[in-house]
Amino acid sequence: MPQTYQKPLTAENYSQEPLLNVEGVTLQYKTKEHLVTATYKVGFKVFDAERFVLLGPSGCGKSTLLKAVGGYLKPVEGKITLKGDVVTKPDSGRVMVFQEFDQLLPWKTVKANVMFALTTSGKLSKKAAEERTMAYIEMVNLTDFAYTYPHMLSGGMKQRVAIARAMAMEPDILLLDEPFAALDALTRRKMQEELLQLGEKSGFTLLFVTHSIEEAIIIGTRILLLSPHPGQVKAEFNAGTLGYDNQGQNEFKELLGKIRDMLFSDAVEEETISTKGS
Repeated sequence: MPQTYQKPLTAENYSQEPLLNVEGVTLQYKTKEHLVTATYKVGFKVFDAERFVLLGPSGCGKSTLLKAVGGYLKPVEGKITLKGDVVTKPDSGRVMVFQEFDQLLPWKTVKANVMFALTTSGKLSKKAAEERTMAYIEMVNLTDFAYTYPHMLSGGMKQRVAIARAMAMEPDILLLDEPFAALDALTRRKMQEELLQLGEKSGFTLLFVTHSIEEAIIIGTRILLLSPHPGQVKAEFNAGTLGYDNQGQNEFKELLGKIRDMLFSDAVEEETISTKGS
């Protein structure tokens, strides 16, 4: 059984059904030579307005798990439900943002990129789509760049556009796959701060993938630590009271140390097994 360092959820959350429920999910995918088991019997629950982080070493199945929640990969074992309904395919209730900067349509302006999904879905009139688009562009502080093309934007600004586009869909849960990994340190910190501010403004529910322990603690209200390949639940931590302001404090450093020790012990164990096998 995984260790749990989580403080109790509020009574309100205990009385609610989870928004997202991942139950005993095993995921596999094929390469040219092998059938790879990415995760093995992973389970967790995400409640409304949580920022839930999937953390673990490279190859532990974090991104594969996120794709399964998005409906792009079917579990070979277990199930994923959103608001009680089994996830079987992608839909507007789960929208993903990736780390690549080229996820925007280069021939469309910032405004047109954000509006595109809203107008093609046919759920909103052009006027309503435009109003919602501009509201989310303003929320990510890019109003002055609404008519700018992607090649004229910095990496951080492109990511803000991608996040605004995803949020404009107003999904049940926002899926972010290491969205700041390719940014320089200063831009990454600014984007983390802006994401937290957006969370306070809109109250969205977030499933966030990272391999950075510090980022997981700063962004997440809860953190699920996965073991090396194949990914299994190793521990769950509560980080809801911790952020940038706590980085020098004992509680932050203690949690950082616990997670780091568990990750490093896995790395040592994996290396030992590999050495013996050779």
